[in-house]
Amino acid sequence: MKLSYDLHIHSCLSPCGDEDMLPSNIVGMAALKELDVIAVTDHNSCGNCPTVMKLAEAYGVTAIPGMELTTEEEVHVLCLFPELDNAMEFDKYVHGCMMPFPNNEEVFGRQLFVDENDNILAKEPYLLINASSIDFDSVYGIVTKYGGIMIPAHVDKSSTSLISNLGFIPPDSRFTCAELKHTGFMDKTLDTHPYLKQCNIIHDSDAHYLEHINEPEFFIEAESKDIKDILKALVKR
Repeated sequence: MKLSYDLHIHSCLSPCGDEDMLPSNIVGMAALKELDVIAVTDHNSCGNCPTVMKLAEAYGVTAIPGMELTTEEEVHVLCLFPELDNAMEFDKYVHGCMMPFPNNEEVFGRQLFVDENDNILAKEPYLLINASSIDFDSVYGIVTKYGGIMIPAHVDKSSTSLISNLGFIPPDSRFTCAELKHTGFMDKTLDTHPYLKQCNIIHDSDAHYLEHINEPEFFIEAESKDIKDILKALVKR
């Protein structure tokens, strides 16, 4: 089954996300663009995933619960899970690995937990874009413990990426899927970092604004729209 996707979207819970990135707007835009699969991956939090999944079910869109984790080295990693319960348990774990640094809303913006009717349920008081105390080498083992998969985010980006921050891909890495930002330079990136040639490569929007959510131009081949089948397809060599 050929499925259109965007697996890297930020909601209004991310301090860098526009406040129009309400779960209802994200899911509505995904449905309007006829995307089959989405993942809302806020910085170091899965807090809006329950609302996103509830709305997505109503719209007929598959929503994968996830997070964009910031490692100790400030490498961004997408973490996707087969069940909401797995994601929320991982959320609790990551919360315990974060420095409780108060968010300055005037500088970074509000961090909003929102329900399906766009009501603000709460604000996250601590800044979510800080690094966690989880080092990159530990991510695979921790995420798989919670049943999830890891996908290094925008590995070819000049900041907050595996290549930019570490300078190389650790030879003992175990991830089998990676996200590239610049599709036009994919061949050059793969030639420079041969490890990526054995990985499935995905292209997401990293959307912080509604208009940046992917059009249905990238596809995953999976057995069905079931989340477990999609995750299996993403990491299959």
